[in-house]
Amino acid sequence: MSLKISSQVSIPLVEIQLQAIRAQGAGGQNVNKVSSAVHLRFDIGASSLPDTYKESLRKLSDQRITSEGIVIIKAQRFRSQEKNREDALDRLRELVKAAGATRKRRKPTKPTRSSQKKRVDSKTKRGQLKSQRARVDV
Repeated sequence: MSLKISSQVSIPLVEIQLQAIRAQGAGGQNVNKVSSAVHLRFDIGASSLPDTYKESLRKLSDQRITSEGIVIIKAQRFRSQEKNREDALDRLRELVKAAGATRKRRKPTKPTRSSQKKRVDSKTKRGQLKSQRARVDV
């Protein structure tokens, strides 16, 4: 089994560590007895991801990625452990997808001649309006 990221990229589930832990917060007896939250750990360096994905994941300024290059996700949204497990894997998938997405290069543009003229005209008009407010000397 593997976690499918795209048509070419997938992460074997062996590389993802999942650990059941007790959830935080209110919930009464269920929270105190059952380990329903899931703690996911994924080592970027030791993974079989392509190097481009690894580099862009390391460059992300995401609080879930440690300085050692380990992704840590804690899922405790749901009451069942299975749903939290799926949630954690989905969040890892989205994180890796975001890192692998190629950004479109920004093409620098210049303002049009008419927009430049409009800007200067509006500044001139505003200046004239302000000069009309000035005190009149008699």
